[in-house]
Amino acid sequence: MRKVSVALNPEAVIGETDPRLFGAFVEHLGRCVYGGIYEPGHATADAHGFRHDVLELVRELAPTIMRYPGGNFVSGYNWEDGVGPAEKRPRRLDLAWMSTEPNTFGTNEFIDWCRLANIEPMLAVNLGTRGGDAARNLLEYCNHPGGTAWSDLRRAHGWEQAHDVKFWCLGNEMDGPWQMEMKTAEEYGRIAIEAAKMMKWIDPRIELAACGSSGRNMPTFGAWEDTVLQHTFSHVEYISLHTYVNNYADDSAALLASPDLMDGFIEEVVAIADSVAARAHSSKRIMLSFDEWNVWYRTRRNADVRVKPGWPVAPEILEEIYNMQDALAFGGMCISLLNHADRVKTACLAQLVNVIAPIMTETGGPAWRQTIFHPFAQMSNYGRGRVLRAEIDSPTYAANYYDPRGKADLYFPLPAVPYLKMAAVEDPASGAITIFALNRHLEEPMPLDVALRGFGVPVLIEALELRHADLKAVNTKDQPDNVSPAPLAGVTLATDRVQATLAPASWNMIRISR
Repeated sequence: MRKVSVALNPEAVIGETDPRLFGAFVEHLGRCVYGGIYEPGHATADAHGFRHDVLELVRELAPTIMRYPGGNFVSGYNWEDGVGPAEKRPRRLDLAWMSTEPNTFGTNEFIDWCRLANIEPMLAVNLGTRGGDAARNLLEYCNHPGGTAWSDLRRAHGWEQAHDVKFWCLGNEMDGPWQMEMKTAEEYGRIAIEAAKMMKWIDPRIELAACGSSGRNMPTFGAWEDTVLQHTFSHVEYISLHTYVNNYADDSAALLASPDLMDGFIEEVVAIADSVAARAHSSKRIMLSFDEWNVWYRTRRNADVRVKPGWPVAPEILEEIYNMQDALAFGGMCISLLNHADRVKTACLAQLVNVIAPIMTETGGPAWRQTIFHPFAQMSNYGRGRVLRAEIDSPTYAANYYDPRGKADLYFPLPAVPYLKMAAVEDPASGAITIFALNRHLEEPMPLDVALRGFGVPVLIEALELRHADLKAVNTKDQPDNVSPAPLAGVTLATDRVQATLAPASWNMIRISR
């Protein structure tokens, strides 16, 4: 491959990353909660039942905000079932995932877990089977200091201080036929604005995200966002986006190209939101909450993953095993989020443990990192700051991405995919720059030349690569470090310049200081 050139100017800035960009997601789905973050009796569990081996990995992963309790689960959830004495909580059939929900873990336990992990909680309210009244009661229970029925109930349950939850989601994927009590855009817009109005009357400090359509290939996409925002524009700060990529076609080049579709999706939603603002003659800008994203095959599409006989508790469903090429596509999605830091202010990797997750556990056994763990941990730990606008000169290739979801199989042609996908983030305090670089060429190394205008003499802090000779290589309980970062050799530095050779099909992180 010919040399790939990049020019970075510290004065050319896309935007500054919001701390909430590095979030994740915990849903009552499979073994995400039970057997994941919560397993009383486990050798590492504390008095609350929280697994500390998982907590250690979560702290290494470094998510900043956590969405809970769903997801599809929230559209049938009665939040009152998950508070109060655990032995008195009802067991319910969960129609989202065809399982039994014991409710031994609920809102207060989640808040306690977030505090222990030093993560901001993000709560979703049920706008499927319930509505604004239940939403405002949950907010009062969580955020009001005391002196009312709901806030005093929280105190009676043992949580004297208010939880002070700042970020709230107004339902989940309400245009999806799989959702309990799906809505039209008009129906959802009306219920969302009424819930938002009452919630902000109780606590005007909160921030709210309205549901976008469930995906870019939904027949409702576009018109849904426009209608919903016309209803909710004055009361919400965010519109949500969800997307997953896959390799059902067994086309590695197309898989690695697929994050570019995420870029287009973001830009389309921004355009719709700004159109609503223009028609309202408003300078307000709706920001984006990308609160579900990942690589997802629905467990390689073998069957209806929701159906397990007998309504089990915490069944082993949606436990994707991620390989090397999944980690590369995932890293490309990380780069897409960083490069839209001006409008994507919140994002949640779906999910955290066991279910389409960077962390896997064995019930009663160990926990380990999946391949996708590593790009996220690097992005979260070192991607905070000013995202620089990169001028990239790279050869391209054509790809035809296949996505079987929806009513018909869909093909998305990508005629000019740069082999280099890259983001650069400057730490404003130190001036250090972190470069995240994905070489999407499956066979050829990439000679990379990065010009740093006005940077001076760079000093190498760290250079790591994530690659494996086998793109299908995975991490397991017995081989937890089979795919893991290793030193990137051969990085050379000169005044205002960084040069490196990136291996074929590799994710790379290069950190430099002045």
